[in-house]
Amino acid sequence: MYWLVLIVSGLFEAVWATALGLSDGLSKLVPTIVFFSALLLSMGGLAYAMKEIPTGTACAVWVGIGASLTVVYSMVTGQEPVTLLKMVFILGLVGCVIGLKAVSH
Repeated sequence: MYWLVLIVSGLFEAVWATALGLSDGLSKLVPTIVFFSALLLSMGGLAYAMKEIPTGTACAVWVGIGASLTVVYSMVTGQEPVTLLKMVFILGLVGCVIGLKAVSH
């Protein structure tokens, strides 16, 4: 259950990061509301997951999921160019997240 909450929290990290970028310095109402809502859910889930998952592992997995999804979203929406190297490094992040889960007890 803790791992599922951590994964969902990582998804919400991508949501709040994207909303923050769309909020234009927290000056646009809807993206700002989405930012703060997703931030609370993301941080709350991370805090809950850290009750059972070691802090370093939880934080690394949370950031890896959020960062990977944020970059992929930016590439899909055309905000960032898609390059082979970016794809390789995103797959590396995903591999590291999977590896951390695999070696956790």
